[in-house]
Amino acid sequence: MHALANPARFLRFARPATTWLVLIGAALAIAGMAAGLTLTPPDYLQGETVRILYIHVPAAWLGMAGWFGIAAASVSQLVWRHPLAAVAGRAVAPAGATFAAICLVTGSIWGRPTWGTWWEWDGRLTSVLILFFLYLGYIALASAERERGGEGRIAAIYGLVGAINLPIIHYSVLWWRTLHQGESIGLTGSSIDNSILWPLPLTMIGFTCLFAAATLMRMRAELAEAKVEARMRRMGRE
Repeated sequence: MHALANPARFLRFARPATTWLVLIGAALAIAGMAAGLTLTPPDYLQGETVRILYIHVPAAWLGMAGWFGIAAASVSQLVWRHPLAAVAGRAVAPAGATFAAICLVTGSIWGRPTWGTWWEWDGRLTSVLILFFLYLGYIALASAERERGGEGRIAAIYGLVGAINLPIIHYSVLWWRTLHQGESIGLTGSSIDNSILWPLPLTMIGFTCLFAAATLMRMRAELAEAKVEARMRRMGRE
């Protein structure tokens, strides 16, 4: 990551990477969702509602991964003072908040026919809702700190503290009696039949590529804005 500390070098990498990530991500996400809707059978218990997993699972993964990215950027800023760490944190947050919101919405849509309710103060649902609000707080704090000309250290500390919620989300189905089902996909296997599961890796990889592309686009936009502001200041002094 230190090799990309120079903004010019980072932009030389980010421009083509953004294009490829968008193309690959869109192709895989569309293919995975189309396959999940048309080529897989309904679940013997959940029926057609099982198809929401092709969006819900990637959204849940990226909602959590986004905050992990913020925490990593915060460490890079506070420990190594990486010059693009604060920019990366601010860029990740909107994408992470979007996927956390998608996770909540799709979970509610799935829960209505399965649990008989749109919402339940379940451990997993509540901790993901807290994650969404943490994202909103980070976005507001980082924006306010940037407008005041700060280095983003307060937002970085907030990002590290908020990471405490990640293991709570992960282990909530084990720590508390919960409506939410336990872990269906693990490192050693899956409880989901392969006839239903196979399109999921396509949407997982596809949405991850789109997440990365959105982050790079926001970073590029912020660096371009900073360059314009610096040029305007130089012109004002002349």
